[in-house]
Amino acid sequence: MFKILKLLKSSWPIMLVVVALLGLQAYCDLTLPSYTSDIVDVGIQGGGIESAVPEAIAENYMKAVLYFTDEKDQKEVLDSYVLVTKDSVSEKKYKDYLDKYPGLEKENIYVLKDIDKDSKDKLNQILTHPMLMIGSLGMESDSTAKLKEAVAKVVPEQLQKAPLLAMIISLPKEEADKFLEPVTKVLEGTPDSLKTQSATAIVKYEYQALGMDTDKIQTHYILFTGLKMLGLALIAMISTVLVGFFASRMAAKLGKDLRGSVFRKVVSFSNSEFDHFSTASLITRSTNDIQQIQTMLVFLIRIVFYSPILAIGGIVKVLNTNVSMTWIIALAVIIIITIVGTLFIVAMPKFKSMQKLVDRLNLVTREILTGLPVIRAFHKEESEEARFDTANRDLTKTNLFVNRAMTFMMPAMMLVMNGVSVLIIWSGAHGVNNGEMQVGDLMAFLQYTMQIIMSFLMFSMISIMLPRATVAAGRILEVLDSKMTIHDPSTSKAFVPDKKGYVEFRSVEFKYPNADDNVLEDISFTAEPGKTTAIIGSTGSGKSTVVHLIPRFYDVTGGSILVDGVDIREIKQHDLRDKIGFVPQKGVLFTGTIESNIKYGKQDATEEEIMKAARIAQAVDFIEEKSEKYETQVSQGGGNVSGGQKQRLSIARAIAKDPEIFIFDDSFSALDYKTDVTLRKALNDEIKDRTIIIVAQRISTILHADQIIVLDDGKIVGKGTHKELLKNCDVYNQIALSQLSKEELAYE
Repeated sequence: MFKILKLLKSSWPIMLVVVALLGLQAYCDLTLPSYTSDIVDVGIQGGGIESAVPEAIAENYMKAVLYFTDEKDQKEVLDSYVLVTKDSVSEKKYKDYLDKYPGLEKENIYVLKDIDKDSKDKLNQILTHPMLMIGSLGMESDSTAKLKEAVAKVVPEQLQKAPLLAMIISLPKEEADKFLEPVTKVLEGTPDSLKTQSATAIVKYEYQALGMDTDKIQTHYILFTGLKMLGLALIAMISTVLVGFFASRMAAKLGKDLRGSVFRKVVSFSNSEFDHFSTASLITRSTNDIQQIQTMLVFLIRIVFYSPILAIGGIVKVLNTNVSMTWIIALAVIIIITIVGTLFIVAMPKFKSMQKLVDRLNLVTREILTGLPVIRAFHKEESEEARFDTANRDLTKTNLFVNRAMTFMMPAMMLVMNGVSVLIIWSGAHGVNNGEMQVGDLMAFLQYTMQIIMSFLMFSMISIMLPRATVAAGRILEVLDSKMTIHDPSTSKAFVPDKKGYVEFRSVEFKYPNADDNVLEDISFTAEPGKTTAIIGSTGSGKSTVVHLIPRFYDVTGGSILVDGVDIREIKQHDLRDKIGFVPQKGVLFTGTIESNIKYGKQDATEEEIMKAARIAQAVDFIEEKSEKYETQVSQGGGNVSGGQKQRLSIARAIAKDPEIFIFDDSFSALDYKTDVTLRKALNDEIKDRTIIIVAQRISTILHADQIIVLDDGKIVGKGTHKELLKNCDVYNQIALSQLSKEELAYE
């Protein structure tokens, strides 16, 4: 898998951009719950007041605040505010203050200066305790009633009916601390978040006392925070879209590169490699397997990179929100890992077998569709349908098993998530009831927990998908890493001009890969230009194998083959095959026109050369009968032409190339006797100076060859002309008599 991902090395700049976008997306997603908490705790419960630092405070109220403030902090408080009186500011500014703080008309006020965030945070810490103390003393409860009764005994008579706060601040600080000791202990045991929330409630009462519009403050805070959330959601959405866009592009590029690499590798395969990989398997690897990796890469980029960022960020946020319930997250993660681990162990073997079953289905389908005429002729439709059903059923069963396992995972995960939600709400409700946490904190904790669980869930989904992609990657690498049995030499030798067109076999031996016995032994002969060399023998004698060795479809395992006086292993394959016009036993045509098929070996062939090749190959008659002549479309595999027409077009393609050496591998088998004779005569007349090698089954095809090689069981048992072989080769005699009578042979 990592070897395949190396193909993305040119995409690292985009990958870094993707990681940055995922970080931005995670930041937005992790920030949203804190804003939700702020809307609940500050916007709704706190009236939109964020801290214990009042924007404005009455002069008398400031005296009470300073009374409960440490002496070292009193200067900090006073330096942060400016006292506004009718005489201290201009008439216009006083009027502006009056519009904003109507209470200024009754008494002077302190207005907060324009201070930085750090100074405001420090001031918030200083004022939280005084505000809470003032609020506690202003509450009407049994404890404050008893405290007021006790304090009234030590204050002057004129203050005994005054509010409790006024009586307390009239006392010396040491004496007041003794009375306030129970209140102080309660406040010290209150969580910081609740202290701030309670302090802001006192600030709200002070704002109301100053005549400020607290509803407007609350509405403004909620709307402003909501707009921030919308902005973050929009940024997260844009980041998600861009990540998906870049991920899809990178995955598509990887798929394109892999398909190109696999195709180039397969095209360079010799017949030995094709014996190892079936055609159906190579098609599956080039399509389905690469698609698996491409799909996996999209998820890999969008989830594997994102999940850790989200999980780590969520854990950090949770620890800052409330530590007491982190055990719930740990429990959820353990349950998820257990579920995923179990599914992974159960489904992994099935994932490994999935691709092989796809191969099998493709193989069976290809065989049935290719051999449909034979199947119908032998009335084997039912047995072939049963064979297809077996392959189809095996793949379906495996798919169903895997899909059921995956289907089970999602409800299990939802059960875990819902169970965790209930547990958090149940545990958090006790915390809220006991004054240990706020409602907004509970909501934020719940959202962070869901994000953490979702990140583990997403990562788990990848771990389930990864095995199949890994299997697919292994199968692709098996093709890409396969060792080639036929290589070009590091330095290519030059052809010998005096030996142009000569094909020499020198004690050639050959056996197929992994075979024990030789297919060919001690094959020695020379095919000369201007002459026809024919190869004949019984079925399985090695005729086609001999001619397949010339263009290096296989390499000899003993001896050597020389073309133009040079060992074919010492020249480049392209240079060797450029000299050869090869016509295979089975005519192969490509989708296109008749003209494009004839020009296949020589793209710059002129119209005259095309027509000449068609005339020599005896293809003109059936081409001219077609309405579009040479522009007639040829369907896939030449399905719309007959077997004989297909062979003639294959022969025309080789002739149009105008090579030095022609190799006909039993290429006249589908031709009738008359066409066969006419075609061979045209070959002899039109391409006299070329080397022609013919593999044939019919004696009539090779009667007039300059040299006939007779093969039997991979060995040469006869060599000479037709007349010479009739006299001195029993195998040739047997073949000849099996096809022609003695009278016909004598006549020939």
